[in-house]
Amino acid sequence: MHDDLPVIGLTMGDPAGIGPEVVLKALADPALRSIANWVVIGDARVIGMAERTTGVGLSNARLHDTGALAGYENFSFGRLDARCGAAGVEYVRIATELCLNGGADAMVTAPLNKEAVTLTGMPFSGHTEYIAELCGAAESRMLLASERLATVHVSTHVPLRHACDLNTQRILRTIELGNEAMKLLGFETPRIAVCGLNPHAGEHGLFGDEDERFIAPAIEAARAAGMQSSGPHAGDTVFLQASRGAYDLVVAMYHDQGHIPMKLIDFEGTVNISLGIPVIRTSVDHGTAFDIAGKNLANPRSMKQAMRMAARMATTRRAGRLRGIPTGE
Repeated sequence: MHDDLPVIGLTMGDPAGIGPEVVLKALADPALRSIANWVVIGDARVIGMAERTTGVGLSNARLHDTGALAGYENFSFGRLDARCGAAGVEYVRIATELCLNGGADAMVTAPLNKEAVTLTGMPFSGHTEYIAELCGAAESRMLLASERLATVHVSTHVPLRHACDLNTQRILRTIELGNEAMKLLGFETPRIAVCGLNPHAGEHGLFGDEDERFIAPAIEAARAAGMQSSGPHAGDTVFLQASRGAYDLVVAMYHDQGHIPMKLIDFEGTVNISLGIPVIRTSVDHGTAFDIAGKNLANPRSMKQAMRMAARMATTRRAGRLRGIPTGE
């Protein structure tokens, strides 16, 4: 362990998915060894099985063996199972507590399977919401980021008809959280483009008035607070402009408005970052992929990128603490 580097927890995700594999493959990258002290949170037996499958040993990381799958003798990769869902959630709980009590500076999560978690009887809508609940955070947001594009969402896992019920204060808060996150990622004054809700951002009321009634006032309030925000922009063009360098961050009004362009532009390189919580958490932006789990076919690129971003944000926050700068915690 190097005292000058942040400590970052890596959760294994659903044990039956590709999480154990991408964690091992990512840690084998020499470029990632020197940017953080890595702690893998999972089960030693599953890590051992993944090591034999991939031929890659767990290196340059400490293993926190939770024993969450103790007694599960028939475990195998690629199988939907409530015990694996419960184990995956336990890894996240432990990593969150480490961050809250100062044992870690950030956490990176491999994918969970919502269906497997639901089979346990536990209500579960996603990592972000669960971690926010553990932290006692009143609200949270999802930021998707790649080297070419970053998008933060006003709403995510809600029905589309509910997402259309806009709230100016929620939009403003989303802009604020996105601005803080981009600063942790190294952008001194992030250029923020805010999407409209309707086609062509409402076309001056021809296609709805939500853009002028709710979104425009939030943008004006953000500007008044010193944030470099603009819009409402038409959703069908602003992502192209941002991907070409016109903006650093796009604020999307709902899940698919932001997810579709992000995944189309750079699916493997996109990282999920939780905002509105007191801990730094990044994640891969793909699922458990049960169909290829245990077959040594998983691509670790998204995991590597999630680890890089967590290390970057944690290092920036640590440096800010040392200089007495507010860090957004």
